[in-house]
Amino acid sequence: MRLGLPAGDALPPMVDWPADLREAVGDAAWMVHGGREFDGRPLSPLDPEEIRQVARQIGQRGIRAVALSSVFAPVHAGDEEQAAAIIRQVLSDADITLSSEIGRMGLLERENAGVLNAALRPLAARTIRAFRRALEGRGVGARLYLTQNDGTLMKAEFAERYPVLTFASGPTNSMRGAAYLSGLRDGIVVDIGGTSTDVGALVQGFPREASAAVEVGGVRTNFRMPDIWSVALGGGTVLRADPPAVGPASVGRRITREALVFGGKTLTATDIAVAAGCARVGDQERVRHLPPDLVEAFVDRMHRMVEEAVDRMKTSAGPVPVILVGGGSILIHRPLRGVSRVVRPPHHEVANAVGAAIAQISGTVDRVYNLEEMSRSEALEHARREAVERAVAAGARRETVEVVDVEDVPLAYLPSNALRVRVKAVGELDLGAAR
Repeated sequence: MRLGLPAGDALPPMVDWPADLREAVGDAAWMVHGGREFDGRPLSPLDPEEIRQVARQIGQRGIRAVALSSVFAPVHAGDEEQAAAIIRQVLSDADITLSSEIGRMGLLERENAGVLNAALRPLAARTIRAFRRALEGRGVGARLYLTQNDGTLMKAEFAERYPVLTFASGPTNSMRGAAYLSGLRDGIVVDIGGTSTDVGALVQGFPREASAAVEVGGVRTNFRMPDIWSVALGGGTVLRADPPAVGPASVGRRITREALVFGGKTLTATDIAVAAGCARVGDQERVRHLPPDLVEAFVDRMHRMVEEAVDRMKTSAGPVPVILVGGGSILIHRPLRGVSRVVRPPHHEVANAVGAAIAQISGTVDRVYNLEEMSRSEALEHARREAVERAVAAGARRETVEVVDVEDVPLAYLPSNALRVRVKAVGELDLGAAR
């Protein structure tokens, strides 16, 4: 349900979705009055009876997951909150997602993120219930936390409400683990697993966030996502000799049955690493028949793929340090072009688990301030305080919380003196509260 009539009806909800995906989530969208101008002034009056009528239509269709979006909700979330309360009067068991709690500026992208989140909530609830049952079965009584895609932790209850924040949390775990194991806070992390290579940039020890809209399943979104580039190269990647080709197919977890070095019949990237003498797994005798020129060609190709991925993540042409992690990092054993040095830290193969184990708690703020009502310094201080409070509310010890990222951008295209502020605060997990 979008709050924005009459001004916000030019592009209907989910207008940019792939047709099959739009159909899969129900293709159910309504537009009602409400929403705000950039400075918080009402765009049009909220009509409670109009919202009740739509809520009744939603209930008649058997729908219980609802995504609410409102024009300029990051500036003023009151309309979404009021609409949610009205919907619950009609549908007491409605599972409601507010776009203002997930996305950023940009109505369609923020709305898309809300729809994805609403669609995933039932799955998140089932998954987390299974985690809890497994922990209880092992006699573990600690509070359950999940990693999210900025390299920090969130309570399981929070993950049930906002499952989209777990997207790409795997690569971010590896990046945080790489920073911890190597001692480097800035550089490029190359995480090579069984099926893919994920490349991202470390900034102050945390993954760099994507600055542009991110597509998820063909849907443009603007919620927080790490800036990751993935290529189809991993230990289980299938290689074809004639003509030479690397991937994208992979034997994945079946590598110990299907790779040549383990007695299988499929040529994989691991087989080439063993044949080249840079890895000691399986039976080397099973790959001695591979022609040396073919092995050399595949080794060159795999290194070029990593070099190109690193170049995509660099912000300047100069050489940068690269941290190699993941079990598949055995594929890379030569110097890389455009790289100042390659660091393969101790326990690099379990950097993902290390990153999850040392993760902290974060709080973020992304909103627009009207500088006709306050100064720039007051706006920044307000955002800092709010980010700190959000980190504490998420489970961080207040005395350990520090602001690690501040960004303010004047919005020159708006008809007033507006400033967009993004602040991130991070602190250590409050273990006392986590028991």
